[in-house]
Amino acid sequence: MNNLSDKFQKAKTKLMLEHPYFGSIASALKFVKDDNIESFQSDGTKFSYNDDFINSCSIEEIEFSLANAAMHYALAHQNRKHTRQNWLWQLATDYAINTMLIKNNLFPPERINYQSRFENMYAEEIYAILENEIDDKDYTQEEQKSEKIKHIEDEEAQFLEQLLQKAITQDELPKDLDRFFPTINQSHIDWRNRLYQYIHRHAKEDYRFFPPNKRYIHQGFALPSLSSELLQIIVAIDTSGSVDENLLGKFFAEFQAIMQSFSNYEIDLIACDSKIQYHQKFYPGDTLLYQTKGGGGTDFRPVFRYIDEHINNPTILIYFTDGKGFFPEIEPTFDILWVLAKDEVAIPFGESLPVFGA
Repeated sequence: MNNLSDKFQKAKTKLMLEHPYFGSIASALKFVKDDNIESFQSDGTKFSYNDDFINSCSIEEIEFSLANAAMHYALAHQNRKHTRQNWLWQLATDYAINTMLIKNNLFPPERINYQSRFENMYAEEIYAILENEIDDKDYTQEEQKSEKIKHIEDEEAQFLEQLLQKAITQDELPKDLDRFFPTINQSHIDWRNRLYQYIHRHAKEDYRFFPPNKRYIHQGFALPSLSSELLQIIVAIDTSGSVDENLLGKFFAEFQAIMQSFSNYEIDLIACDSKIQYHQKFYPGDTLLYQTKGGGGTDFRPVFRYIDEHINNPTILIYFTDGKGFFPEIEPTFDILWVLAKDEVAIPFGESLPVFGA
C-alpha cells in the first residue's frame, strides 16, 4: 500500500470512528485523482483531489476534507444551485459546511474556505452576500445553464435518510446539523427514538481491528469491527389494573424490540402491580413467553426493593407504566427512565418519556 492510500485509509477509519454520520456518507463517495485542482473538491458524487495536496495534509486534515465532501453529498448542493454561478455557489456551500465541521472539532487544512462571519448561515444566504461583494462579468448566463446538475436518486435519498435517523436514534447527531435539516427537532423525534437515544447513551461501544468489518472491504479499506460490550439494563412493566391489555401489549412489544436491537445483552424483566408478579433474566436468543399476571393496584416501591435485594450493581431501570402509583421516598442511585402512557404525570425523580400517540 502506498503512502497516499495509507493516509486515505487511516483518515476514513478515523472519521468513521469519531464521526460515524460523516464517515458513513463519505464511504459512499467515489475518489478521483485530479491534478487540475489545487486541493480537493466535491460535486456531490465524487471526491476529487490533488496528489500533492493530500500528501501535504495530516490524517486529521484529510478527515476534515472527507467530511466536507460527505456534506456536499448529503445536502444535495448541486440540486440547489439553479442558475447561480457555479464557482461562487461552491464557495458559499463550503463556507456553510466548514463552519459546522469546525464546531464538531474537525481539524481543517490551511487553505480551507472558512470565515467565522458565516456561522449559522445557509448557503443561499452566504451566496447573496458574496454576490454583492464579487463582480464577475465574465461568467455568462449560457455557461450557467449548461452546467450539469446531479439529481439524487430515490435509493440515495433513502440511504441518507436512514443515516440521519440512525444518528438521531443513537444520539450521534453532529453539532449544528439541525440548521441544515429543519425537520430535526425534538418535537419531531418520536418517543421510540428518544427511548433508544437513552439506551445508547448507556451502551458503551468497543471498536476492535480484528476481524475487519466486511461491509467496507469491497470499497478498498478495512474498518474495525464493532463489538458491543454487554448491555445490562433492568426493564419493569406495570401490570396493574389501570393498564389495559392494549397498552400492556405495547409495553411488552417494546421490550421485545429492545431485545432485537442489541446483539449482546443481559436484561432483567420485572412485572409488578402492587407486588412483584414476575422476574426473568433474558440473554441473546431467548424468547419472550409470558402470560401477564396482576391487575391489582399500582405500587412502584416493590420493584425498587426487589432490585436492592436481588440485582447486583444496577445502572439503568426503564419502567413502562401509566405513572399512577406510589413512588419510593428515597431516590435510588441508578438511572431511571419512566416510559409513561400519559403526558401529565408528576414524576419525583428520574427522566420521563410520554408515549401518547404510541
